[in-house]
Amino acid sequence: PITRELDKADPVQIVQLLKECDAEIFQEEDEALLNYTRLYSESVLKTMIDIINKVQEVLKDPDNTLIVLSGGGTSGRLAFLIAVSFNKLLKGLGQLPRYTYIIAGGDRSLVMSQEGLEDCALLGIEELSKAPFVAGQLDFCMNNLDIFLPVLVGFNPVSMARNDKIEGWHSTFRQVAERMQKLQESHKAFILNPAVGPEGISGSSRMKGGSATKILLETLLLAAHKTVSKDTDISEKCLLEILRTYERAHKVTYAQSKKIAALVKQAGTSLQKKACVYMVGWHTLGIIAIMDGAECIPTFGADYNDVRGFLIGDYSEMFNKEADLIAQGPQFAFSQEDFVKMILPSLTELDTVLFLFTLDDDLAEVEKLVVQVKEKTSNVQALSHATVGQYLPASLKKLFPSIMSIMWPILFLEYEGNFIQKFQRELSTKWILNTVSTGAHVLKGKILHNYMVDLRISNSKLFWRAVSILQRFTGHSQARCLEGLLQTIYDPEVLSDDIRNAELSKHIAIATEKNKVVPTALLCLLRNCSVQEAQLRLDTSPSIRAAIESSLNAPGRKRGVCGVRWGWILSPCVL
Repeated sequence: PITRELDKADPVQIVQLLKECDAEIFQEEDEALLNYTRLYSESVLKTMIDIINKVQEVLKDPDNTLIVLSGGGTSGRLAFLIAVSFNKLLKGLGQLPRYTYIIAGGDRSLVMSQEGLEDCALLGIEELSKAPFVAGQLDFCMNNLDIFLPVLVGFNPVSMARNDKIEGWHSTFRQVAERMQKLQESHKAFILNPAVGPEGISGSSRMKGGSATKILLETLLLAAHKTVSKDTDISEKCLLEILRTYERAHKVTYAQSKKIAALVKQAGTSLQKKACVYMVGWHTLGIIAIMDGAECIPTFGADYNDVRGFLIGDYSEMFNKEADLIAQGPQFAFSQEDFVKMILPSLTELDTVLFLFTLDDDLAEVEKLVVQVKEKTSNVQALSHATVGQYLPASLKKLFPSIMSIMWPILFLEYEGNFIQKFQRELSTKWILNTVSTGAHVLKGKILHNYMVDLRISNSKLFWRAVSILQRFTGHSQARCLEGLLQTIYDPEVLSDDIRNAELSKHIAIATEKNKVVPTALLCLLRNCSVQEAQLRLDTSPSIRAAIESSLNAPGRKRGVCGVRWGWILSPCVL
């Protein structure tokens, strides 16, 4: 409900609306939300403590145990980030790595969206033993409880989990989750699923779903490490202290709202002019940048080059299969070398480049790269993180027209506790980049109300979301909207019964390769016109949103046919 008029908002309003959405993560239980457990609910904190006790057992037996973080899309990228962070923590203590990650589609999915692989349950099982991908892994774990303890993280009540058939498999996701619920009674499996409120863009679980996943996992893993090193039991007070640091990070981040809005405006201008937005980050801030860019592809139907992240710094020992990423072509470019060789020579004055770093990074290296970029474009921006007492060198400061400098307090904590500040800076950066890339696409006209009407249909979740969007804005039945969507996907072929009855995976494989499928289908249904006419209207309109609004308001259309119902949409982000 907060963002129902997001498509009409200016940059300042966009930042304010998304700030309010992110604040809901930390909202306490109240009368309006009695049916939902929240982050600070007793039952959620108790489940976290139960999981921490299990993690402690793993940490106390390093030779025979492993912590595996697994997911598809945003969740898989967060699995990678968190595994990297906690292996670094262990290395600093002179211990061997104990964390590993699995992402649907393998390491290539870290830097380039490959959403369709989330639909394969059998692939998930295969990845774990040597989403549906995740459902297959959970099922495999529950069939091998002598080896695995499965933990499911999400933000829907189990009763709201998807219950549609998974192609090529025997269960629905809800059935798997219900089986886990029963095992939770005997502590053989756990479900951690607080409600964090609806997403600012309907279904865009990369945003609050991703942030809350990061908060939950880092909190419980860090608490486990702290208590093992001190040989103490975890207390609810200790857990709340860590969670409150993330809540404070929200306030510190959005205190920069004016500068974030200026970034949204600049990035939006670049996209409107068919130019690009590049985010260049040092160390884990680079991982956050890569995540944000990759997620724009399915969310906004963006080209892989529209919004793009790069990682500056040593990435050896980070990836499972580094060879899957190195020299694999421009779509999989992610490193400093890639940026200098592939992007820098073709930068134009219309492009925006955002630098992300802390004052603990190699600032001479930052300065050198900024100077190179400024030879190509004056649209350079910076987000820097510092602790009290640190100051940006004047030589670097003068290179930027404006710098968003976020100051963090000095922490006097033991070794593990110092990682809290690293996690805060990452989350702060994530919030800012999510706001900038979302806001820029809003300004480009890719959003209608708060719906992603130009999503790329790259998996089953997005296929059925597309059908739902068509129903919502046309008022037609699901059957009519499904027919319209298939007609657009297969155009210029005539729909046959063979096509209609084909496996969903076939529809998705064809739709993934096409642009503007959902807006084209929407115009066809609203105007009762051909695919070619709809495409022409989109091509000659100032934006996708403008083309759809013109069709919604066309003479002869009944006003209010597509009345939008507003309610809680709790988007799943599963690890």
